[in-house]
Amino acid sequence: MGELGELKRRLSALERAPAPVNKFDRYPVIEWAAQGRPEVGGNVWSSVGIANVTGLGFDRVEIKFITDWLLTGKREAEVRLAAYRHSGNSRTCVSASSVLNLHGNPTRGIGVVTMRWVHGIPYGWDYSDSTTIYTIELQHRYRVGPEPFVSNRTQVFAMNKLEKERGADGGGGIDVGGGNWVAYQSGNNRSGIGYVTIPDGADEDGAYGLSAMHYCVGLPAERLPQATAKGSATWWNTGASWGRDPDVKEADFGI
Repeated sequence: MGELGELKRRLSALERAPAPVNKFDRYPVIEWAAQGRPEVGGNVWSSVGIANVTGLGFDRVEIKFITDWLLTGKREAEVRLAAYRHSGNSRTCVSASSVLNLHGNPTRGIGVVTMRWVHGIPYGWDYSDSTTIYTIELQHRYRVGPEPFVSNRTQVFAMNKLEKERGADGGGGIDVGGGNWVAYQSGNNRSGIGYVTIPDGADEDGAYGLSAMHYCVGLPAERLPQATAKGSATWWNTGASWGRDPDVKEADFGI
């Protein structure tokens, strides 16, 4: 009886399946502009692009994303693709690609990366039960090795205050010679004196820019023969290399 019930459920699922309008699956995303990504949650995997692939028809996917502010030896990243099964409040990593190291360039440059992968999600949209959801996620973290970029901007020794605070008003001053005085505030709200960093307009918080998936598309084997279980990739205007093999047990941010 249990097998008969399962057969009826699958027949019902087939009847409810949407009629295909393309010979491939397309999964829309919500972000294209590059966003700065500081270290998250102790440098564990954090998802920057998420595609809901519940109901996918093919076992190969292709995605594209852009990079910014990856500086060789200073700000480097590692990325991977990972498939997750969502059931109730649980989130389980089903499969993952190998790790792609992104080395960037000696100076700022916008890079483009394309990855192709056999996702390894079993059965697809009617797997297990009617409430299971699958996602394919582009994940990133700082590359182990180079430390996050630490700024080394010019500093001057000076007095400082917030720009909205009033300057000296009847306060004291410092004679710098020749009858010239540098005023400072008096009382308990006296200006601080010490090293002041000169801003240079650059983003110096160590974050690189990584866009979400430009697209995530499912294709049959004859259309995407380069896809493998470990993943393949091409890149433009950024240095890159392959790192660790797939590992579904590596810690992630959990959302």
